[in-house]
Amino acid sequence: CLATLIIMLVGDTYTLINYVSFINYLCYGVTIIGLIVLRWKKPKIFRPIKVNLLIPITYLAFWAFLLIFSLYSEPIVCGIGLIIILTGVPVFFLGVYWRNKPKCVNRLIESMTCWGQKLCFVVYPQCGSAEEE
Repeated sequence: CLATLIIMLVGDTYTLINYVSFINYLCYGVTIIGLIVLRWKKPKIFRPIKVNLLIPITYLAFWAFLLIFSLYSEPIVCGIGLIIILTGVPVFFLGVYWRNKPKCVNRLIESMTCWGQKLCFVVYPQCGSAEEE
């Protein structure tokens, strides 16, 4: 979010849309790859909707073409999009991967979560105090 805010303050909206669209298509492709891997490694899992594998493989072929074309035609925009994605790596390691955090770090993360939930109007009951209930 911080990188997006900086880009919005410094750059133009068209460039920001290019960054975000590259990131979205990259995430769509990774999702389809995950679907194919799960269908191959865990074929017995319950799936409410099951499609022929030809559809995601065809989508993946077109996705790869568009992604390679984007990387070729606008490498700087794609590189900045990848950098925007990589800004989430430290957040992942601090928030999810690091299991034995000190209590002060856990309290800080919980207070930031509550603050963000209130800011975005998605406050859940466990965030508030007992008096609010």
